[in-house]
Amino acid sequence: MQRRDFVKSIVLGAPLSVAGALAAEAPEPLRIATFEADVTPPLGSPLCIGLVAPAKEILDRLSARGIVLLGRQPPIVLCAVDWVIIANGAQDAWREALAEAVGTTADRVAVHVVHQHNAPGVDYSAEEILAAQGQPGLMYDKTFSEEALSRAAVAAGKAVEQARPVTHLGHGLGKVKGVASTRRVFNPDGTLRFWRSSSGGSKEMKAAPDGLIDPYVRLLSFWDGDRPLASLTYYACHSCALYGRGGISSEIMGLARAAREASLPEVAHVHFNGAGGDIAVGKYNDNTLATRPRLAERLAAGMKAAWETQEKVPVTASDVIWRTHPVSLPIRKRVTEQWCLEQLKKSAKVQIKAARDLAWLRRTGAGHKIPLTCLRIGPTYTLHMPGELFVHYQLAAQKMRPDDFVCMAAYGDHGPSYIGTKLLYEQGGYESTRSCTAPEVEEVLMSAMRGLLGVQA
Repeated sequence: MQRRDFVKSIVLGAPLSVAGALAAEAPEPLRIATFEADVTPPLGSPLCIGLVAPAKEILDRLSARGIVLLGRQPPIVLCAVDWVIIANGAQDAWREALAEAVGTTADRVAVHVVHQHNAPGVDYSAEEILAAQGQPGLMYDKTFSEEALSRAAVAAGKAVEQARPVTHLGHGLGKVKGVASTRRVFNPDGTLRFWRSSSGGSKEMKAAPDGLIDPYVRLLSFWDGDRPLASLTYYACHSCALYGRGGISSEIMGLARAAREASLPEVAHVHFNGAGGDIAVGKYNDNTLATRPRLAERLAAGMKAAWETQEKVPVTASDVIWRTHPVSLPIRKRVTEQWCLEQLKKSAKVQIKAARDLAWLRRTGAGHKIPLTCLRIGPTYTLHMPGELFVHYQLAAQKMRPDDFVCMAAYGDHGPSYIGTKLLYEQGGYESTRSCTAPEVEEVLMSAMRGLLGVQA
């Protein structure tokens, strides 16, 4: 009997208890596939869901990129798109298409936008309402959006065929200086003093402190031994410094990501926007084209610091846990069917907002729930959240697990628009006027986060 047959006979002929022990000694490996697809719209397309000038030139191209994790459970997909929103029915379509492409279910897919304003945005549900009003195509180019989704799904499906083993996970922090600042500046008595937009403002606005922000970019990385495969970064801030002039751009976050690609070309780089609904670059922006690359350089420096200081831990497929918590978010009292229908009779920009509000109202009323999810790998937790979430949620999640590494990707389903805290609705301001959720949303989300992170109230 030859040696290989002898060894085979030992394993196959062993008692079940011995065979089980042999299998247990070899844990199933984790594998990763990375994908990227171009999602740059054609010239003339609406940008920022039709709220700014249409596309006149391409300053840099946009992409949908992400990872697929494969192991003992059905695949998990994390995808970041260089668009301003993917909302309501469009969120469903993206998650379902990516799920079908890689052989998983939609509840194991997280799709987020980086929220660049010099980019398109899609909301299939709102488009149906606008089309019924005789206003199709106000928000986005329908043909292009369908082609972009198809390209992303095809790219993800092909990537799975070339999945690579993962032996280690890295995680690191990098401080970002001179980029983010709160949009909401308060008086000593707690009342709102002024609102600081992405475009900047007066000397008084620039002199005001950064305010409540998360100054760190967080990084997760996947390795095959000493070979880095993918880098996922998370930072909470509006990505736009100069927008509305028709120049398609991946803006601050996309340019920072590109800088890291140039330094580490062998690594797949995916960037997610954190809970930056109330954070922008207004304090540090002079509203010129030259400012955008300067801000991007500062963010890239934080990404580099996170990479260089990261810690690596060995991982297998058994270290991966995926949790889902669907939630129904409470609706703002003023967002009613009648109110939305009245708004649909006004100007185009008002119609767009009204159609989006009405779409979310009807979906929620029909029982639709937004799936909040959490990816745990070893000592790291990543929460996937909807809307333009306030940074309070991100900071609260970190406090829930102070001894672990917690990341957050917001700007998932953009149906509810801004999602503030209970105090927001008392303070007022821009975000309050745009939000579709009621003050009770804070407890709904905090409770869901505790459940996803596995902590007691």
